[in-house]
Amino acid sequence: MKSLVNTAVRQYLKFKKPRVRDLRYEAVKLQSVILQQIIKQGSQTVYGKNHHLNKLRSQKDFQSAVPVNSYEDLEPLIKRTMMGEQNLISSEKINWFAKSSGTTNSKSKYIPVSKKYLFNNHIQGNWDAVSFIYEQIPGAEIFSRKNLLMGGTIEAYSHNPNVMVGDITGIMIKHIPAIGRPFYTPDFDTALMKNWDEKIEKMAKIVSAEDVHLVAGVPTWSIVLFNKILEVTGKSNILDVWPNAIAYVHGGVHFGPYKAQFKNYFPSESFKYLEGYNASEGYIALQDDFNRDDMLLLCGNENYFEFIELEGYQKGKTNCISLEDVELGKVYVLIMSNASGLWRYTIGDTVRFTSLSPYRIQVAGRTKQFINAFGEELMVHNVESALSKVCTKLDIVINDYTIAPYYMDGLSKGRHDWFVEYIKPPNDPIVFSNLLDQELQNVNSDYEAKRFKDLALSKLCIHELPQGTFEKWYRKKDKFGSQNKVPRLSNDRQIIEELLELERPVRFY
Repeated sequence: MKSLVNTAVRQYLKFKKPRVRDLRYEAVKLQSVILQQIIKQGSQTVYGKNHHLNKLRSQKDFQSAVPVNSYEDLEPLIKRTMMGEQNLISSEKINWFAKSSGTTNSKSKYIPVSKKYLFNNHIQGNWDAVSFIYEQIPGAEIFSRKNLLMGGTIEAYSHNPNVMVGDITGIMIKHIPAIGRPFYTPDFDTALMKNWDEKIEKMAKIVSAEDVHLVAGVPTWSIVLFNKILEVTGKSNILDVWPNAIAYVHGGVHFGPYKAQFKNYFPSESFKYLEGYNASEGYIALQDDFNRDDMLLLCGNENYFEFIELEGYQKGKTNCISLEDVELGKVYVLIMSNASGLWRYTIGDTVRFTSLSPYRIQVAGRTKQFINAFGEELMVHNVESALSKVCTKLDIVINDYTIAPYYMDGLSKGRHDWFVEYIKPPNDPIVFSNLLDQELQNVNSDYEAKRFKDLALSKLCIHELPQGTFEKWYRKKDKFGSQNKVPRLSNDRQIIEELLELERPVRFY
């Protein structure tokens, strides 16, 4: 019976091939249609009336009438919606909110998710992932074996029990279509447990007994589960537990520093890795070719995208360009709009286009995650690129890290302090720190200039933290589990000081 379902899904995906082709080669046309739909659907909302959406006819009209918004700009209407008011920011009923922890503040962001948007964006993004997997792996059997999505939790909003809030992964699991439910593991009650310690323990026992074919999740938390599975089963790697596993779909953090560890879990050249850009705000992009390291921008999944050059954005400029005007290689701040209640919303991520036909991107970093304490303008993508290269060369595996500036008292020179927790530490720490510092100079000319003869910036300093330090930080911040992650770069030392309150470094170099 299960094999028949898998065969039927294959036939269905063949029928949907024109959609995949449009995603790749008709992106501008799809975006134009989506913009008109968003304007029409939002015109009768409070927000739409305030901005005269019913009078808009073009993209230029849209940009003139609707400002670029931060979360704080939309928050008053979002909060009122959470208390039960409708038709404020969306004509669709909103009683689900994705809780985003993509901020260092204790206050969370709550992203409105209508049922229509959930299925036409997030769930559709999962179907797109299935399409790309079946397209490139002829023997895929997602609908005849079990599949694991590491999901978060959901719960009733404390101020209104009729509203549900939680991680977008938890919301997606709760709404898995009927056809997919028999092929999901673990059971929904376990998958959505709030206590992550109990959840990992129970999940490991359940899923280790299943024939898991596809795994998806944030690498940091998948590693926690995999280690528990190996502990429970006594096996040496995850393929010994799941011999029919074919691929891992990852997102949430840059995968480079984790790749070596995952090759230990899945020691097979045929095992594939698929990157997905599925934020709380939407399923934005997806790797459609295993031989590339970029992702196809999902321009047909109910989001309208605009872009601001990062250099201009950092100077306070908010003039946007549309998809057809982007250029290769430039770093853009991503702006998105949808009928679920986000209006020209600054998601906080930056992207770089690697292809214009199809439109493919790489996530370059966060708008607020950079260090410019000494004029070095070090960006997240610089750090991730350098770290991945050096870790691969020296066979190092890092569990977590964060970076902040250190200001020398009474001197003009400073440095960057790296607080790092290893899974597999370097054999020679000094070689590691020297190579990393040199590679950062190779990928960032401003950093290189400031490092010249140590005139403005000293060599970076790595502080090696005991294993488990970042887990303690996550727990203390009530961020333990699912998609939560520590900011990589900060211009202050708040996170560093919080880590030092928990543990002292083992050594530094």
